[in-house]
Amino acid sequence: MSTRVVIVRHGETNFNVLSKIQGRGNYDRPELQSVLTDRGTQQAKLAGQALANLNIDIAYASPLVRAQSTAQIILSANFNAPKLDSAEGLLEIDLSEWESMLASDVEVNFPEQYHFWHNEPENFLLGDRYPIVELFEQAKAFWAEILAKHQGKTILLVGHSGINRALISTAIGIPINRYHKIQQANCAISVLNFAGANISDGVQLESLNLVSHLSEIIGSPLPPLRKHHNGARLLLVRHGETEWNRQKRFQGQIDVPLNNNGHAQARRASEFLAKVKIDKAFSSPMLRPKDTALEILHKHPHIKLELFDELKEISHGLWEGKFEHEIEAEFAGQLALWQSQPETVQMPEGENLQQVWDRVAIVWQKIVESVPAGETALVVAHDAVNKAILCLLFDFAPEQFWVFKQGNGGVSVIDYPQGAAGKPILQSCNITTHLSEGILDRTAAGAL
Repeated sequence: MSTRVVIVRHGETNFNVLSKIQGRGNYDRPELQSVLTDRGTQQAKLAGQALANLNIDIAYASPLVRAQSTAQIILSANFNAPKLDSAEGLLEIDLSEWESMLASDVEVNFPEQYHFWHNEPENFLLGDRYPIVELFEQAKAFWAEILAKHQGKTILLVGHSGINRALISTAIGIPINRYHKIQQANCAISVLNFAGANISDGVQLESLNLVSHLSEIIGSPLPPLRKHHNGARLLLVRHGETEWNRQKRFQGQIDVPLNNNGHAQARRASEFLAKVKIDKAFSSPMLRPKDTALEILHKHPHIKLELFDELKEISHGLWEGKFEHEIEAEFAGQLALWQSQPETVQMPEGENLQQVWDRVAIVWQKIVESVPAGETALVVAHDAVNKAILCLLFDFAPEQFWVFKQGNGGVSVIDYPQGAAGKPILQSCNITTHLSEGILDRTAAGAL
């Protein structure tokens, strides 16, 4: 049984409003720590509502006041809530030399260090310490402690932007130099699934930085653009369900259409994105993503859909049209390898993952370069293709294929704040809250 970990950042604080550096300042003096604003309290209440029906077995929060307050509000909405435990492993990054300073003053007074903080986090030195390196070590130690202790449980963690990103990064293998390339909004929710008692046993990022439960406050179901955003935003969507998804039959490049539930998922994705500005749209030419894209574009009728063959699903070759037991009977041992070491599998008369990586890398860069600064593009494709795109954002190899979950009709948000030549930021991953009650991805888990 896997261990589910739900990670939440604290609500907005007075320091957030003033753009002050918080860190773990005055850790031993709660009366001097930053506290939730009224808006932050409301965010925590909405997060609590979003998690109200989740069966939480264990709950930990950072000892800092803003995290403790947020956790208590969240748990108050859950009828079967456990007691809240305080965990020093969830403390925010130690920026003691900067804490309580305005971010703008830090930038002026510490220009070199500020540059490293934002651009080379692995080399960021403050005093005689490397705070982000230390934070990653703290995150690794925390995982080692709680995963062994709570196997098979659902765990709630309430922390901070920095430690939450370090936890997610160390779990799925994002290197320190990409620390800023995932985000954590106030009271956003992320979900990780661990296969065993150690990270090495396998980890799946089910969802990242969900904020749709906060839409009444932030005015959008998606995370807002960051300051100084000078590039494009891309909305990556997986097609709706097909009957072969439901049956767990391998589709690959067989052109299986959406089933009734898949059409309903596409409509819900369309409603979810109805008020989101979309300027361009791209899709695989296969029926299931194309029809999903066209349904979404019903709310954006002025947008023409462009089709790219390179966005087609992985070719499973002789596996296509077969169930798992049929593949095992004909190609003994290969299915187990696909599930554990996917990079080693050459689909008979089909593709391997490196071939998918190569074609997807080219078409994704072509798409990104075609979207002008300030515009938003919709891209609708398939499970394996979307996984490859998400992996490429972090220079992941095919070995990490299974890290990112992609539910039918799920939406991911990718920003290029410095333009197509700059490093992308994964703002949100696999949003499926528009498809079912609650924050968990309950879409079909069938074959590709």
